[in-house]
Amino acid sequence: MARDYDHLFKLLIIGDSGVGKSSLLLRFADNTFSGEYSDRLCGFGWRGASSKLQIWFKFTRDVHATTLLYYRGTHGVIVVYDVTSAESFVNVKRWLHEINQNCDDVCRILVGNKNDDPERKVVETEDAYKFAGQMEIQLFETSAKENINVEEMFNCITELVLRAKKENLAKQQQQQQNDVVKLTKNSKRKKRCC
Repeated sequence: MARDYDHLFKLLIIGDSGVGKSSLLLRFADNTFSGEYSDRLCGFGWRGASSKLQIWFKFTRDVHATTLLYYRGTHGVIVVYDVTSAESFVNVKRWLHEINQNCDDVCRILVGNKNDDPERKVVETEDAYKFAGQMEIQLFETSAKENINVEEMFNCITELVLRAKKENLAKQQQQQQNDVVKLTKNSKRKKRCC
């Protein structure tokens, strides 16, 4: 069966329960909004012009409950917190630590969701940008409810993953060329007997 896409990526959406992970995904996929959530592991497929995304998200009250299998083969991770919950922002450090423990090299972005009601906002934009800068990751403030920055955030992580894939492929090709050159030089140095 022929593929109708050039790239297949696995993305994870992680963060505390209730931060809006499923709402972000529903807004991106179907342009709908639902404020409901449940505690379960889900997968979702999305296909663009040349890329297919497998997007996985986990709902859990226990930050440490995620397994290595969940992270296997991951290309990018979207870490979500709720701008109206200081605790969810504090827990971002633990989520980032979990990523580092379970993934070798993965693209990451930080997302502050529910950024649609200034009166309820407790995580200031300036503080979030400062933290993201320290962690060397890009920050998006989004609202699944009002459809603010949702598509931009998914486009960004997809572009980061695609760029990383191309860079890794170029490094592998360069390494193969270097290996061929070394083999060629070594074979010329060998002296023939008789």
